[in-house]
Amino acid sequence: QVQLAESGGGLGQAGGSLRLSCSASGRTFGRPVMGWFRQAPGKEREFVAAISWSGLSTYYADSVKGPFTISRDNAKSTVYLQMNSLKPEGTAVYYCAADRARTVGALTSLNDYDSWGQGTQVTVSS
Repeated sequence: QVQLAESGGGLGQAGGSLRLSCSASGRTFGRPVMGWFRQAPGKEREFVAAISWSGLSTYYADSVKGPFTISRDNAKSTVYLQMNSLKPEGTAVYYCAADRARTVGALTSLNDYDSWGQGTQVTVSS
C-alpha cells in the first residue's frame, strides 16, 4: 500500500502564490510518476501536472503552463506544486497521485494512476 498526503492548501489571493506538498509513504512506493489533479465544485477532476521519477520530465495542462511548477525530492518522497499567479478559477481541491507502474510518461488521465491522496483545498480570492 502507498499513502499520499497533501498539504499546503489554503486561501490565496489572485496573483499570489501557494506551494503544495505531497508526501508519500509505504513499502511498495517504488519509482512512480507523480501527478497533480484538481477538482473544482461541480466539475470533473482534471489533470494539472506530472513529473517523472527522475524529475527530468515534466508535463502540464495548458491552463497552468508557465505559472505552475511541479518538482520532487525523492530522498524525502515528496512532490511539490508551486503555484504562482493564482487565479480565482484555480479554486479547487488539489489531489496528488502516483503511477507505480511507470517511471516516465505524460500521464494525464485519472486512470493512469493507482494511488491518490485525500486532497487539499485551495481557494483563490479575487
